Amino acid sequence: MTILSVSVTAAGRRLAEHLPYEHVHGDAARTVRARWDEVAGFVLLLATGAAVRIVAPLLGTKTTDPAVVCVDEAGRYVVALVGGHRAGANDLAREVAGLLGAEPVVTTATDSIGVPALDALEGFSAVGDVARVTRALLDGEPVIVEDRLGWPLPDPLRARLADNRAAGSPAPDPGERVARLVVTDEAVDPSRLGAGVVVLHPPSLVAGVGTASGAPPEDLATLLEHTLRDAGLAPEALAAVATIDRRLAEPAVTGLGRPVVGFAPDQLATVAVPNPSDAVRRAVGTPSVAEAAAILAAGPGGALVIPKHTTRTATVAVARRRGPRGEVCVVGLGPGDPAHRTPAATRAVRHADAVVGYDAYVAQCADLLAARQRVVRFPLGAEVARARVALELAATGARVAVVCSGDAGVYAMASPLLELAGDPAFAGIPVSVVPGVSASLAASALLGAPLGHDHAVISLSDLLTPWETIEGRIRAAASADLVTVFYNPRSSRRDWQLARAREILLEHRPPPTPVGLVTGATRPAQVVELTTLGDLDVRRAGMETCVVVGASSTVVVAGRMVTPRGYRP
Repeated sequence: MTILSVSVTAAGRRLAEHLPYEHVHGDAARTVRARWDEVAGFVLLLATGAAVRIVAPLLGTKTTDPAVVCVDEAGRYVVALVGGHRAGANDLAREVAGLLGAEPVVTTATDSIGVPALDALEGFSAVGDVARVTRALLDGEPVIVEDRLGWPLPDPLRARLADNRAAGSPAPDPGERVARLVVTDEAVDPSRLGAGVVVLHPPSLVAGVGTASGAPPEDLATLLEHTLRDAGLAPEALAAVATIDRRLAEPAVTGLGRPVVGFAPDQLATVAVPNPSDAVRRAVGTPSVAEAAAILAAGPGGALVIPKHTTRTATVAVARRRGPRGEVCVVGLGPGDPAHRTPAATRAVRHADAVVGYDAYVAQCADLLAARQRVVRFPLGAEVARARVALELAATGARVAVVCSGDAGVYAMASPLLELAGDPAFAGIPVSVVPGVSASLAASALLGAPLGHDHAVISLSDLLTPWETIEGRIRAAASADLVTVFYNPRSSRRDWQLARAREILLEHRPPPTPVGLVTGATRPAQVVELTTLGDLDVRRAGMETCVVVGASSTVVVAGRMVTPRGYRP
């Protein structure tokens, strides 16, 4: 997704330097006109009045216009101007505000009072009279829900519907002209829905596909399109494509524009299907690809709704899921500054139905949170409880993001969550990990390049690990002459461990060995200090400090701590 920032003054240009987007300085009107149809969004670093005059002649429809946000030249406010929901301007405003330390200004009515936008419900596709039904939700009017699939609606929408029923008169007769939400994966003609009706297509369908190697991509795409159309099913409800693992990278499969799931032949062979084939069994080791893959991808309770349809080069079958397929993503948010947060982490949090984490970590990604999401905050500790809640939410069909500072796999939530996911109670719940910039890497970058060669990372917290074990690891790293990074070096109740580690290291390294201390890396109160092992004042370290102790080869070059890799000219 291309985002373009545009400035016209020196102050705006300085703000743009803090944003990770392509930047153009100069004639804003000419730039916006030239790029209007090319980019997903604009960040205009100029007054809202000027921005309105520039974009007004270019506006088309909410489905085609890019996102436009406006930043005042003092960097205090970020205003979502155009394309709040559909184009993502609300999310972009929050992202830019996080990067600049500014206040996001989102005026969309649904966001203002915490009602999820129907045309931006994660995983759903909305068609029909969105404006009329949204107005009913905002005005507290009852809304009739016709859920033909029994598909769970997102918690915030379900809660709003319940609030409206409780606050209004008894539910009206279905024959009255009132707002209606219809949840179905059947194809509909929007022009025949009538006023006050919105159809929500949930991600209820999965297509199992097979294709000959090197087959023209249009063969499979056309077969899938015709198969859904002939069955009266909506393409918008197609959540994923499943196939045999050897076809995962086939252009015909990846070109369908849906997430692809692959299964090994022995997995597919375990599935009872209505149309097994001995020829397929001899060719790929399973009597069915399309039907078996569709059933497996549909998950527990899923069922085949369209048996396989074939052409000379392609096969398609379609299954229906019983409900949302939950999953957990453990997300590393980086050391603190949103500029060091990866795009993958941003996507994972934004696309989640629920966000779980220590309250300080939830606050760290507050700019990514939306009204539709369920947010579960925990006090410090309670890691196992966090993991259990995340998996329990996923078991109900929610996509859950478990947020961590730094990297999710370094002294963070990935390991306890993956351990607990092995419990039979949570069998089948997918768990993925999104890496982040760890505290040690952020500290290293601020100090220079102390981790340029082999190094060890050791936590000095003995809450979960006996001190005898920790001391043994310190001695091993010291004797191996490894650069050593200490996490959790000192707290008000653990005030002696770093001093003891220093004593051990001094048995192996001379007092002039360089040492770096970085507290609150990339955060507003960040402190970077360079000292030596002999002069290290352990009182300078706290729980947010990374202490980096050099190896015998580590030197200080122009005020930067460097461990040479040993390259030759």
